[in-house]
Amino acid sequence: MLETTNLNFLLFGIYPYIAIAVLFVGSWIRYDREPYSWKADSSQLLDQKGFRLASNLFHIGIIFVLCGHFVGLLTPHAIYHAFISTANKQLLAMVSGGFFGVICLIGLVMLLKRRLTNPRVRAVSKTSDIFILVLLLVQLLLGLMTIFASMSHLDGSVMVLLGDWAQSIVTLQGVAAAEAMTTVGVIYKMHIFVGLTMLLVFPFTRLVHVISVPVKYFARNYQLVRQR
Repeated sequence: MLETTNLNFLLFGIYPYIAIAVLFVGSWIRYDREPYSWKADSSQLLDQKGFRLASNLFHIGIIFVLCGHFVGLLTPHAIYHAFISTANKQLLAMVSGGFFGVICLIGLVMLLKRRLTNPRVRAVSKTSDIFILVLLLVQLLLGLMTIFASMSHLDGSVMVLLGDWAQSIVTLQGVAAAEAMTTVGVIYKMHIFVGLTMLLVFPFTRLVHVISVPVKYFARNYQLVRQR
């Protein structure tokens, strides 16, 4: 029992801060030391067949899924209770998350298939490119599986615990965060663990383009063009 408690504290009370620290410090170091590696490494020019559809499906789906997670987990319970009940909030999350999750899944599978089977795209692909797509696929499948798990407790009680965990992490209450996850089902724990792992590997993959903001674009030096 003690070992289980310690593991729970390690995974959901300490590991989140390790992942977040690596995310920020690693991204800072990479941007400072290897600024020209800070890019998405798009392969669209190599073969455009099906790319636009796959990319649009994936990005539309994942943007809505991430926004839903951010709002759903970090909104204090007292605030959303003024507009919607806990049970209805869970139902909304299941329907909207399922819809956009499937859209994202279709686009992701198309992108992964293209990455693995297109000779030109595969030739320029790094190991990290394939790894992050596979990790995204695992995370997305786990997220969709939580929808089926949620059908056994439609009162929203687990959603409350997950919200307590996220809000405890943000407010630097690691012990409280770990306690909130004690009775949560394994599928939810796996989903959170893989999500934290994605934050951990974030600085070392093409995912860095997610936080790329062209701040320097407006203050850049003029480009000099001289006739030969």
